[in-house]
Amino acid sequence: MKRLSYRKIALLAAIVLLSAIVAMPFVLMLLSSFKTMAEIQSPVFRILPNSFSFNNYIEAMNQGNWSRYFTNSLVITLITVSLGLITMSMAGYAFARLNFKGRDLLFFFSLIGLMIPEQVILVPVFIKIKQFPLFGGNDLWGTGGVGMLNSYLGLIIPQIAHPFGVFLFRQFFLQFPKALDEAAKIDGCSRLRALLRIYVPASLPVFATVALLKSIGSWNQYTWPLVITNDNSMRTVQLALSIFKTEYSVQWNYILPATTLIALPVLLLFFLLQKYYVRGIVTSGVKG
Repeated sequence: MKRLSYRKIALLAAIVLLSAIVAMPFVLMLLSSFKTMAEIQSPVFRILPNSFSFNNYIEAMNQGNWSRYFTNSLVITLITVSLGLITMSMAGYAFARLNFKGRDLLFFFSLIGLMIPEQVILVPVFIKIKQFPLFGGNDLWGTGGVGMLNSYLGLIIPQIAHPFGVFLFRQFFLQFPKALDEAAKIDGCSRLRALLRIYVPASLPVFATVALLKSIGSWNQYTWPLVITNDNSMRTVQLALSIFKTEYSVQWNYILPATTLIALPVLLLFFLLQKYYVRGIVTSGVKG
């Protein structure tokens, strides 16, 4: 019993230490967001600010149209996650429960997307978005205009689906017995109705997991909005941080409060869904 208790104490100590290491950057960012520029640049490092004033937050939000930036990121994230859950769950269901020729090969090709860095396909996707027919002044052949550049559609469409989400849904749906499909068929359920009435209600953990991962990825997206937008009204929160940078200096007393506010929605979402996130990751790896 003593040996077991020692192991538990050691494990608990390791968890606390790792948690402190992970949380330390955010804690320092939060505390530093209340410091003045002189305190931040001081050669003497102090963890706590001289005073906890929200002046930095107020002044940071007064620079630039932050209500618009947050609205852009929120709209893009909500639509991307909603459409992503629909498309990825249907793809995962097809790969897990339907038998059709070339299914495994098609699934293999979809997983190749996990091995390709975003930067590799950035230019081809940009060209497709710019030359999208009948959008942004383009004709039927995709010429004459700007396509989906500087638009919500251009920011959303390339981010909707992701191979890892399809993989998680497939692995989760593989757990259900084949008899479930046969019973649904006997009751007159179509494939779509079986998905909506049987599989979706029983798959809350994987839906929450994919929604969380997709939300974080979409909210923190920087490269793609940077490439396809040059209109200030289409900036996302990540791009908006650049307004605090000049050629010769960086306004850390404004960047830190803005970064803290940007991180809060993601942290709140994670705390709300962490129970389902852990369960979804664990159960999605039960069957191969």
